[in-house]
Amino acid sequence: MPPAHLSPSATPPARRNPTFSGREEIASECAGGTGIRTIARKLSRSPSTISREISCNSATRGGDFDDRALTAQWHADRAARRPKPSKLVCHCALHDYVQDRLPGLVATPDGIAFDGPVVV
Repeated sequence: MPPAHLSPSATPPARRNPTFSGREEIASECAGGTGIRTIARKLSRSPSTISREISCNSATRGGDFDDRALTAQWHADRAARRPKPSKLVCHCALHDYVQDRLPGLVATPDGIAFDGPVVV
């Protein structure tokens, strides 16, 4: 996708996740017993988006999904919290693997090291 300043006629990207008002609408429709496809048509969203929102961000009580907008918003905010620690910091094995390969040496399965491709 080209930068926005180079293509003024480009439409802004759609929001991937529902807003709080959208979550309130989903919660009220679920409480009324409305189906996922009907909710999706009403909000002009894909049924898979609505289903994912209900299953991932709902409160679970007694194994049943209880969709509340405030709880859903809390789950979404918690999952999107930034800054997240990098994978190289969290996983020591991955960190060691990357550090071993930074000098450009590659090892065969037998353990014989040789120079890898030259990176420019």
